[in-house]
Amino acid sequence: MRVHIFVLIIVISASALAQQIPSDPVARLQEKLNRGDIKLEFNAKNGYLEAVLKALDIPVSSQTLVFSKTSLQLDRIGPWAPRALYFNDDVYVGAVLDGPILEFASVDPGTGGVFYTMTQKQGAEPEFDRQGTTCLLCHNSSSTGGVPGFLVRSIYPDRHGSAIASVGQDIATDQTPLKERWGGWYMSGTHSEPQSLGNWKSPMLTNEISSVKTYLSRLNVTSESPSTDLKSRFNVDSYLSPYSDVVALMVLTHQTNLHNLILATNQRARKAGYHGSVDERDSESVNSVGRAVEPLVRAMFFVNEAPLTGPMKGASEFASEFEDRGPRDRKNRSLRDFDLTRRLFRYPLSYLVYSDSFNALPEAARKYAYRRFREVLTGEDQRPEFAHLSASNRQAILEILIETKPDFAAFITDSGK
Repeated sequence: MRVHIFVLIIVISASALAQQIPSDPVARLQEKLNRGDIKLEFNAKNGYLEAVLKALDIPVSSQTLVFSKTSLQLDRIGPWAPRALYFNDDVYVGAVLDGPILEFASVDPGTGGVFYTMTQKQGAEPEFDRQGTTCLLCHNSSSTGGVPGFLVRSIYPDRHGSAIASVGQDIATDQTPLKERWGGWYMSGTHSEPQSLGNWKSPMLTNEISSVKTYLSRLNVTSESPSTDLKSRFNVDSYLSPYSDVVALMVLTHQTNLHNLILATNQRARKAGYHGSVDERDSESVNSVGRAVEPLVRAMFFVNEAPLTGPMKGASEFASEFEDRGPRDRKNRSLRDFDLTRRLFRYPLSYLVYSDSFNALPEAARKYAYRRFREVLTGEDQRPEFAHLSASNRQAILEILIETKPDFAAFITDSGK
C-alpha cells in the first residue's frame, strides 16, 4: 500500500535565477516596499506573517498544517508544532512556529516558481531574499516536469514527523486516490472516504524499526476520524487559524500540479520555436504544438480525477472565500464553484485558465488550448477521457468562459468566421 504525505517543495533553477529578473507577486511587493508605498507591521506573536498575507491578498482560511519534517526549518517541525502553509492562486507562504524566517514561493508567468525567505526580526527592514541553490540541494527539478515548480510527495511519517521510508517520487495530483492523501498533514473538516490518512502518524520512530519492509507489511493503518477540532493535538492558539481545511488541501493539490504543467507547456512551445501564431494549414506544426499542450488541456479538464465517495466539507471559511474570488457570468456561475459531493469543482475546467501564467503561454500554445476547449465543450470531441463532462456541464463551462474570458470569446468569434 502506498501512503502519500503532502509536502509543498519549491524547486528553483539556479541558471534561471542568474538570468531572469522575476515579475512575480512577491517581487512586485518588494518593489512597493523599496518605494515606500507600503509598510509591513511586525507583531510579537507571528512577526511579519499577518502583514505579508494581507499585502499579498492571501486568506487566512487557506491555512493547512503539515507536521512532517520537510522544510528548511525541519528541526522546528513536528506533530506538536506543525508548519503552516497559506496560499492564493499564485503565491505560497510557509510559517514555522517561532521560526527565524518566513518561506515564500511565488509564480512568475515566464520562469515558474521563485523562492524567497524573509527574516523574522523586529526592527530590521523587511526584505524578501531570493533563494536558489539551497532548494536544489534537496530537490530535483525533473520531478516537476523539468521546470522550477512545486511538488506534493509521499512518505510514511513516524511519530516525530520524520519519514520512515520513501515510497517513491510520486507526485499527488487530482488523479491520486483520496485514501492515499493527507498523510503527514492535519486535516479539519468532514468527508465520506472509508479510509484517509489525515491526522495519522506511525506509533513508532524510524530508528525503532529494524525492518521497514516487515513493519509496513504488518502495520494496520487505520483511518483517523475527520475532525474540526485539533486542540487535543497541539496548541492551536499559536496559529492564525485553528484549522487545517480539507478543501484547501484538495485545492492545493490541484493547483501545484497545474502550475508546473502550465510552465512546462510554455517552455516546450518556446523551445520548439512557436513564439507567435502557427498556420493551422501546417499540420506538422499544429501536431507539434499539440504534443506540447495536450497534457495541460487534459489536466485542466480534470481527466481521470479521483472521485469523491460522498460529501466533503471544510471546517473554515475557505470554500466560500475561494468561490467569492470569481469571476462570474450573468447566471452567477464560476469555475471556482465547488461540487464536493462527487468531485472537487462543479464545472470541471481549472480556474487557472485566468492566471497570469496561462495568459503568458505563447500564442500558438494558447490558441491550440482554446481550440481544444471549443472541441470538447461543443461536443465535437466525444472521446472517453472526456466522458465525465455531461452535455449540460460542457454548455455551462463554454458559456462561463465566453462571458468571463475575453480573449477566449474573441477566439470563438474569429474561429466561427
